[in-house]
Amino acid sequence: MIAFDRMDDPQHRTGEPAEAAARPRRSRGIVVRALGWMAIFVCLVLAVGFGFFVRDVLRPVPLAGARADAIVVLTGGSQRIADAIDLLAEGRGRRLLISGVNVRVTRDEMIRTSPEHRAWFECCIDLDYRARNTVGNAIETRRWLRGHDYRSVLVVTSAYHMPRSLVELSHALPGVRFLAHPVGLDTVPAGWWRDPPTLRLLAVEYVKYVVASLRTRLESDPEHSRFAVVMGGRRPVTGAPLGL
Repeated sequence: MIAFDRMDDPQHRTGEPAEAAARPRRSRGIVVRALGWMAIFVCLVLAVGFGFFVRDVLRPVPLAGARADAIVVLTGGSQRIADAIDLLAEGRGRRLLISGVNVRVTRDEMIRTSPEHRAWFECCIDLDYRARNTVGNAIETRRWLRGHDYRSVLVVTSAYHMPRSLVELSHALPGVRFLAHPVGLDTVPAGWWRDPPTLRLLAVEYVKYVVASLRTRLESDPEHSRFAVVMGGRRPVTGAPLGL
């Protein structure tokens, strides 16, 4: 009888490659499971963050009687502009900037739509035609504030847009005091989570808010923001003087 060494045993030789092939599969499985748990964790964090975001959006933030050096309204709805002019008329700020006005809308046309505010348009309201997105609003607001040497601002925009607006403005103007005056709280339905358009609006704005919060930690100057082009679809205009 011929004795075989274990190394020459065919069963032994075929088992070793199989075991070696199984090791990478086990490693891949561990990595996939780790990535899966990481994805679940990130989703949970984002879900909790979304809850806090909606809470802040729906919270009645406007401070009764709050005053600042100036008022800035970010365009996007007629209610925003009307509320901002009312604040100016109440003496809550010395001057008002309407940022992001459509280039086809003239000052005279705005006066014709609200003749009761003619005196304010003629004395104390500036129009910014350059800003095309929220980053652009922050850039033009910075130029305007520095030109007037204002150090505190009442910010008027929609409630859902306010968190991202404050992130961009604070990034562009560190050291300036911003007071939030959100509008449109009454347009958010009580059961917003059952209303698909409202839920979609809040979810999209939350994603933009998260991206803006991360971006402003990485970029030093909003005028050279690359991510702003991706998020806003258009590059903030720079170089020319503010169109007042």
